[in-house]
Amino acid sequence: MGNEQLIDYIVLALLWAVFYVSHSSLASVKVKRFLEEHSPRLMKRYRLYYSILSLTLFAGILYHSVTIPVLQLFPTSPIITYVGYMLATFGTIILVKSSRAISLSGFFGISTPKKEKLVISGIYSKVRHPLYAALILIFLGYAFVAASLAAIIHLFCLLVYLIFGIKFEEQNLTQLFGKDYIKYKESVPALIPKWK
Repeated sequence: MGNEQLIDYIVLALLWAVFYVSHSSLASVKVKRFLEEHSPRLMKRYRLYYSILSLTLFAGILYHSVTIPVLQLFPTSPIITYVGYMLATFGTIILVKSSRAISLSGFFGISTPKKEKLVISGIYSKVRHPLYAALILIFLGYAFVAASLAAIIHLFCLLVYLIFGIKFEEQNLTQLFGKDYIKYKESVPALIPKWK
């Protein structure tokens, strides 16, 4: 791998770092409360601006990742490719099921979101963070199918983020929902469901 290629992959990891740091910090309860006090007009459309920024950064990551030369890490086989597609498909199903429990127009800020409520039914009764579980499966599946350094970087950055992101998100949720969330957290696992 040449220096130019190495720089491309370092930039890819840095773009993910910027995405995840901005994603978590701008979603914090402290930032939202600060804006509610000091800029109520901005806060009315905050979710929409936040979504536009997140989607723009994500599009930048995708664009950069398709423009860098592909560096294959291991040979693929029909079995590895099949496993990859199955993981990604299963992840997509979980993503769709967990998205149904929330208002997507409110989530992206297109419509005025209703007062936030704690969702603990459906797939959320099995795991606390089904969206994150789905993303792990999708990124892992992509890594199996692509077998490239870029795919591994995508997966690695997601896994590193989740170590901190879940803790940070749960602090926010505890601030929002108090004892209800603590009770929910004690009874439902974060990412991997309990098998009875």
